[in-house]
Amino acid sequence: GIETREVLEAAATKWNFHAYEPGLVGGHCIGVDPYYLTFKASTIGFHPQVILAGRRTNDSMPSFVAHDILTAMIKRKMPVSELRVLVMGFSFKENCPDIRNTKVVELVRELADCVAEVVIYDPLVDPLDAMRLYGVETFQDLPDGPFDAIIVAVGHKEFGMLGVAGKLQERINGPQGFVYDMKAVLPATDNSVIRL
Repeated sequence: GIETREVLEAAATKWNFHAYEPGLVGGHCIGVDPYYLTFKASTIGFHPQVILAGRRTNDSMPSFVAHDILTAMIKRKMPVSELRVLVMGFSFKENCPDIRNTKVVELVRELADCVAEVVIYDPLVDPLDAMRLYGVETFQDLPDGPFDAIIVAVGHKEFGMLGVAGKLQERINGPQGFVYDMKAVLPATDNSVIRL
């Protein structure tokens, strides 16, 4: 029952705190460069266990998040195999159209194995690039609901504005529906919002 963001805010009161927030770590640098470093280190006889452990953790996050979302559905007694889910954001980081090595695609695939439909919305991503690189359809306009779950996977500034304007709440299907906010772009005071 402890809010992750509150723990981070308390820790940030220390002068030497470095803020690292939970989420999906992809992209063309952080998601890849550690492997170059570990390969080179191993050629000179050093096994960089901490770097590899960090990458294992980051690589397992899409599965962790998918499991957390499915657990929330089961706890709400929702018929998982019949649900329609909206994933908001497909790029590897906020306010950026870059989809290289995005971990959102892994989250989408994990969810697609369990629910009836996963719809991807990202106003910044070129749908042709998403189809060409990953074989998934994305939409640049906010799709019509209703959705049983809405997952804010990337913290685009537009998504925060949608929440404040109530456009996300309008798309939630019934009282069991929820928003899973991975990037804390929505107010935590809303009872239908679950945070990573």
